[in-house]
Amino acid sequence: MNYLVLIAEIEILPALHHHVVIPVAVSEELHDPATPDAVRGWIENPPGWLEIRRPEYLPDERLGELGRGERDAILLAEELHVALVVDEAKAYHEARRRNIPVLRTLAVLDKAAERGLIDLAEAIARLRQTNFRVRPKILDGLLDHHAARKSIPKT
Repeated sequence: MNYLVLIAEIEILPALHHHVVIPVAVSEELHDPATPDAVRGWIENPPGWLEIRRPEYLPDERLGELGRGERDAILLAEELHVALVVDEAKAYHEARRRNIPVLRTLAVLDKAAERGLIDLAEAIARLRQTNFRVRPKILDGLLDHHAARKSIPKT
C-alpha cells in the first residue's frame, strides 16, 4: 500500500478489489513518523473505500517471526477469505503456506495495466524513484512482458 501511495496509484486497489481492508496495525505503521509524508498524509484522511479493522484471532505461534502489521494482515485475510497484498518475503511465503491468495505490488500494477487502469511504464518509472527493493531485471522483464502482451492482436 505504501508504494502505491508513493507512486500515486493507490486508487487501483478499489478498482481491482471492491473491498479493501487493512488491519489497525498496518494503519499504525503508516502513521509512523518514519513513514514518508505522502503516505502519512494519505492515511490521516483515509478514503471511504478503505476499511481499517482488527482481526478477531487467537495467537498463532507460526506468525511469531513476522511484524505485527504482516501478522495481522495474514490473520485478517484468512478471517475474511480475501486476497492479501504483501511484499515482505516471510509474510508472502506464510500466506501462500496458508493458501491465502496473495499478490505483490508488482502483480497489482501488472493486473491494473492489463485492465487499462494505468500506464505500467510510467508507474514503474515512479516506483524506481522510491526505495522499493527489486532487481532491475525483474522490472524490465515485467515491462517487456506487458509490451509483448499489448502487441498481440485481440481476436
